[in-house]
Amino acid sequence: MDTFFENLKEYIYFLSIPKMSIVDLLEILLIAFAIYSIILWVKNTRAWSLVKGILVLFLCYLFAYVLDMSVILWIFNKTIAIGITAVMIVFQPELRKALEELGRKNIVKSIIPFDEQKDKNKRFTDRTINEIAKATVELAKVKTGALIIIEKDIILSEYERTGINIDSAISSQLLINIFEHNTPLHDGAVIVRGNRIVAATCYLPLSDNLGLSKELGTRHRAGVGISEVSDSLTIIVSEETGKISIATGGKLLRNIDGELLKKKMMEIQGNPVEDKKKHFSFNLKARGSVEKKQ
Repeated sequence: MDTFFENLKEYIYFLSIPKMSIVDLLEILLIAFAIYSIILWVKNTRAWSLVKGILVLFLCYLFAYVLDMSVILWIFNKTIAIGITAVMIVFQPELRKALEELGRKNIVKSIIPFDEQKDKNKRFTDRTINEIAKATVELAKVKTGALIIIEKDIILSEYERTGINIDSAISSQLLINIFEHNTPLHDGAVIVRGNRIVAATCYLPLSDNLGLSKELGTRHRAGVGISEVSDSLTIIVSEETGKISIATGGKLLRNIDGELLKKKMMEIQGNPVEDKKKHFSFNLKARGSVEKKQ
């Protein structure tokens, strides 16, 4: 009888909920959030096909384990380390993109000020916006293909090295001359950093997004590709149609005009368009009150 009660106590103790502190609860929430983020990332990338393949191999391993197939089990045990290394190599672009997206989160920037030396108030002047927009519209009128990358927080040094260094002040005449047909610098992309053109004829990664229209050529795919691996704003002028498009965050906005192009550049300039409108309306009100007093 005593043995029965002892076993019952052990069983009840096994089923009892362990004591939890606030730290333990926080740890569970963090682990759950990390697992959820990994599952969400896997489902939205090519890694989802890999996970399904791994599940099939795992079922084969269980089948071999139940039937005690020693040779198959030996092969699995010897190749698992090589398989993990192969997965890391094959999905290196996806892993790199995931880490880059993690680094772009505002929470990381607020904790670790990576770019304190940069002037976050204003990336470039209004003159730069006007010159780029003017050149883009002029190139579109004569159907001259162009690809202009406006750099933001992520430095594009690896793509800058693929082109020719210019390091020149921005002007519409210079941009038009760069993309003119039969000139040494017309092929490739121009990278703009701040108020200067840093390089031309730069080669960019092509997007493998199957959702892009089949009628889009290499220039548009390169523009979307660089926006997928960085936070840059890409301006694209089609050589066939003369249409202006912009790419940011892996998304392509097609058939825009010069005014919308200026608005998009103002949004990444550092001075929000809304703030400028408020400031403008405030000036009008102030001017009106002064006129009434007079």
